[in-house]
Amino acid sequence: MTAMTSTQTPPAASLHTPVIGWFEQHARDLPWRRPEAGAWGVMVSEFMLQQTPVSRVLPVYEQWLARWPRPADLAAEAPGEAVRAWGRLGYPRRALRLHGAAQAITERHGGDVPSEHAQLLALPGIGEYTAAAVASFAYGQRHAVLDTNVRRVFARAASGVQYPPNATTAAERKLARALLPEEDERAARWAAATMELGALVCTARNEDCDRCPIASRCAWRLAGKPAHQGPPRKGQTYAGTDRQVRGQLLAVLRDSVSPVAQAALDAVWEEPVQRARALDGLVADGLVEPLADGRYRLPLT
Repeated sequence: MTAMTSTQTPPAASLHTPVIGWFEQHARDLPWRRPEAGAWGVMVSEFMLQQTPVSRVLPVYEQWLARWPRPADLAAEAPGEAVRAWGRLGYPRRALRLHGAAQAITERHGGDVPSEHAQLLALPGIGEYTAAAVASFAYGQRHAVLDTNVRRVFARAASGVQYPPNATTAAERKLARALLPEEDERAARWAAATMELGALVCTARNEDCDRCPIASRCAWRLAGKPAHQGPPRKGQTYAGTDRQVRGQLLAVLRDSVSPVAQAALDAVWEEPVQRARALDGLVADGLVEPLADGRYRLPLT
């Protein structure tokens, strides 16, 4: 047998033990990883963690589960209350999608988050990633869980490139399936471990190869860490964007228990065209409900 060259993918089995072993020693103690979180706790965390760091999610997550410990508790509330409780996590449409999923779980599954991947995928607001993550992390099943962190670890360790493509490709999914351990429980552990490795060690900008349990097998490192050859990677901007305006408009509505007059919304952003566009977008997305008297509120239905 010849030695692995820098362009070859390391054997999957050679990655499992060091990565899972590293995870056992270094995994963060996060509430959604504890047994008492249950499948609903895992699902809530997956919605909240999309494009949002753990430090911002933790307080909102804890408040959310204290108020709505089961899907039926959330489903019984108006969707606007989910938006209100979402606070400043950003991307508030996730709150509406989570509310819709809670309603479907209550109506279709007796209030229990389903364990079958196909049933999870059939819930409103749940895509391939979230379905795989809940099935894996909550129920210990064998699924390829591909978030940004995992994709980056696989791109470097297995494919020898610095960053994965902008959108998940069929080749990435095939690779992720090929790297999965055969046993369900070990595969679920692998999914969590690779995600944590990407979050803490193999980060986007400051990879710490000295702390990486598979640095000696990493195809990208063995190739000399070639620079990214794809399209330029641009960081997301926020200041001055419609996202910022939407956030400020929603903040006014979240802080008010009664409908809000147009003048109160006008006061949060000086530029009228952008302000109107942002407000129209919130209405179109179902996050804000206009009333006949010209006032606005968070949605009741």
